[in-house]
Amino acid sequence: MPLMPKRVLHRKSQRRRVRGNAKRGNQVEFGEYGLQALEAGWVDNHHLEAGRVAISHHVGGEGRTYIRVFPHKSVSAKPLESRMGKGKGEPDRWVAVVKPGTIIYEVAGVDEEHARGALRRAACKMPVRCRMVHRRPRL
Repeated sequence: MPLMPKRVLHRKSQRRRVRGNAKRGNQVEFGEYGLQALEAGWVDNHHLEAGRVAISHHVGGEGRTYIRVFPHKSVSAKPLESRMGKGKGEPDRWVAVVKPGTIIYEVAGVDEEHARGALRRAACKMPVRCRMVHRRPRL
């Protein structure tokens, strides 16, 4: 089942520009390894689900997967072959706004080799460039 909010205050949102780097959500907090976005963009709820399935298949029931982003933003679309005008289209899909540095997934309880393979597969499903990062020790 795709990720989407249960309720929203406004059904249709404006597009806006994704500017700057991530100030929050840019550290590996829950797992040992993470998948970090290197560029700004929208990650669709179907991309997130495909990445989650790829990670869980690769680690094979071991460890734990954390999804650190949630698709809160609705993207509207007009039906095909409709004429111009007549207002804004209906909500078509839900996206998560991702800035450079945002951690998208985290993996815990697996060795580095399995985590690297799983996160590489998930990165192939993402519409933005990503890299694997390690957890930093707390000082």
